[in-house]
Amino acid sequence: MAVVGGFLAEGCTVVVPSFSWSYAIPQPQDMRPLRNGWDYEHMSAADPAGADRVYTPHSEEIDADMGAVARAVLTMPSRARGNHPICSFSAVGPEAADLVSGQRPLDVFAPLARLAERGGAVVLMGVGIEEMTLLHLAEKSSGRNLFRRWALDCDGLPMQVEAGGCSGGFVKLAPALSSVMQETRVGLSQWMVFAASETLRIAADMIRRSPEITHCGDPCGRCRDAVLGGPILW
Repeated sequence: MAVVGGFLAEGCTVVVPSFSWSYAIPQPQDMRPLRNGWDYEHMSAADPAGADRVYTPHSEEIDADMGAVARAVLTMPSRARGNHPICSFSAVGPEAADLVSGQRPLDVFAPLARLAERGGAVVLMGVGIEEMTLLHLAEKSSGRNLFRRWALDCDGLPMQVEAGGCSGGFVKLAPALSSVMQETRVGLSQWMVFAASETLRIAADMIRRSPEITHCGDPCGRCRDAVLGGPILW
C-alpha cells in the first residue's frame, strides 16, 4: 500500500494495486517480442474463453490475491482506478485522481512514479520487501524494458501492455533500503514504511550497477530476461 500526505493519517490519499489478470488474453502471433520472459510455445497468458472481455476503469473486478484492503478501496464510491487492464492501481482520497490518471497500458507504474514525485511512502503490511511493487518501477528507471503481456483495447482489439516480472530477488535490495525504512508493529502485523522517492533512487542505482541483483536464484526465464534488459522492442 502507498500513501500520500502522511502515514495513513486523516486526509491522506491511499493507493493500492488492483490487478485483474482475468482480462489478459493469449499472446497474438504478431505481438511476441524476444527476451520477454515468456515461453511462447508452451505458455498462454489466459484462458481463451476470456478473450472477448474489455476492461474499463469503472470495473470492480480484482484478483483474489490482491487482498481485503485493495478490494475495500476498489469498492469505495469515491475511488479512482487507473487505465490498465491487468495491472491497474486504485486510490481514494483528495489526490486519488491525480495519482492514477496517468496510468496507461504502456505506462503501468505511472501512479507510483507520481507517488514518488509527491513525496509519498510505501507501506508493506505484514509482507516482505519482495512484495514491493515500486521495485518494478525501479527496474524500469534503471533502463530495463518492462515485460509485455496482452489484453484487449477499448475497441476490442489485441494490444501489448506493460507488466512486472519476478520479484523473488528483491530481498537482496533490503540492506541498501534500510536507511529509508521505518518499522512499526500494528497488532500482530509488522509494517515497514519506505520513502518512495529515495527507495526508487537507491534501488534503480543498484540495479543499474549490478543487474543480477534482482535474480531470484531459480531457473527463472523472467529473471534471466530482466537481467539482460527485458524485451527487445521494435
